[in-house]
Amino acid sequence: MNEEAIPILRVENAAAAVSWYERLGFTQQWEHRFAPELPAFVEVARGGVRLFLSEHSGDARPDTLVYLRVLDVDVIASEFGVRAEDAPWAREIELRGPDGNRLRIGTPTG
Repeated sequence: MNEEAIPILRVENAAAAVSWYERLGFTQQWEHRFAPELPAFVEVARGGVRLFLSEHSGDARPDTLVYLRVLDVDVIASEFGVRAEDAPWAREIELRGPDGNRLRIGTPTG
């Protein structure tokens, strides 16, 4: 096992959030509910990057910012119809998920 940090993002509807994150190249790994009518807790992954998406109101707050470093930000920018901008450290975009969470996504330059 590798040690890692996995951000937890608050979502209202886990299924809708998973669909949105799939556009970023993530795939759902698993879903847990303590009972069928209770909130979902889901893991999505893209390569070695994992995120937890939680419907539990106490787990996280909307408007969280997560930075994702990817091999080709322009592919993601094209999928979402946005233009990547050059910063001194990376070529980047910023997206806002369906629940208000922000993802800054960049490819290092140099």
